[in-house]
Amino acid sequence: MNCVLGIDGGGSKTVCIIMNDTHQIISHSQAGSANYQSIGKAATLKSIEAAIFQAANTALKLIKSVQITSICLGLAGVSRVEDIEIVQSIVKELQNNKSLPISWDLQPSNIVICNDALIALVGGIGHAVGIVVAVGTGSIVFGRNSQGETKRVGGWGYILGDEGSAYWLAIAGMQAALKAYDGREQYTRLVEDFQQHLGLSSMEDLIAVIYRGGWGVKQIAAIAPIVDLAAASGDEVANNIIDDAVKELVKATSTVITAIFTPDAALEIVTTGSVWRGRCKIHERFTSAIIQKYPQIKVIFPRYEPAYGACLLALQSQELRG
Repeated sequence: MNCVLGIDGGGSKTVCIIMNDTHQIISHSQAGSANYQSIGKAATLKSIEAAIFQAANTALKLIKSVQITSICLGLAGVSRVEDIEIVQSIVKELQNNKSLPISWDLQPSNIVICNDALIALVGGIGHAVGIVVAVGTGSIVFGRNSQGETKRVGGWGYILGDEGSAYWLAIAGMQAALKAYDGREQYTRLVEDFQQHLGLSSMEDLIAVIYRGGWGVKQIAAIAPIVDLAAASGDEVANNIIDDAVKELVKATSTVITAIFTPDAALEIVTTGSVWRGRCKIHERFTSAIIQKYPQIKVIFPRYEPAYGACLLALQSQELRG
């Protein structure tokens, strides 16, 4: 059976979907990280191979053979020409891997390589026109219009950007708690909340936990829910942090709209990532602010997952080939 492969390669996992030309999902699998920027090409290739191998074996329980006519790989950190060339070499190695239980019929035009923001947009909305506001450990806003023009805002990483992200919220929350502890700023329950959650006898112990404990980005981002819960309980300082996050995300989204859409464009914005699921109603706050500026825009949660979006892009390249 002629099929397409959709790969969603992120920092924590790789998702693979095999789909036929009627948009029916034949199989779905998951493997380890495929962010070659952090784990290197060899480990990325290994994760993608593992995901394809598992998906293909599942598919073969339903169909006699799997022939891949198009493939789309949406990988974290892929934006430069050098990135695309590396992923192209990965695809060649996949085609030469005789242990994979699939056959290949790929033309260059049927190999789609892109950033994971594009497949999140296509999967989230169901087509390739609109905006995705991805806010998890990091943050990025990415848009594409009907002419194929794209605009990215943010996504510069935890040191240079990622405004509104879980990491950004956690850092802002700890800074606010320390200022309150010093007496520089107003009281916030974040002082007690961080102490209780981290088992600190005093806020001064936070130095040992964060610095000497060698906490990384993901560990710090994981304590963002402390800020979220404090805001949900009515803490003014925590709510100010959430409001600042919303302002940054609205500004980034507005920048994308101004760059590639007309002011009155009726489009959808899909919101993805863990931060949107917070209890402080950050999603409602963001939606309200966007609609106030752009009444014709609709803010939604994802209709499909990013790997599904990768399959749609692979099918699109196949239709263009046909």
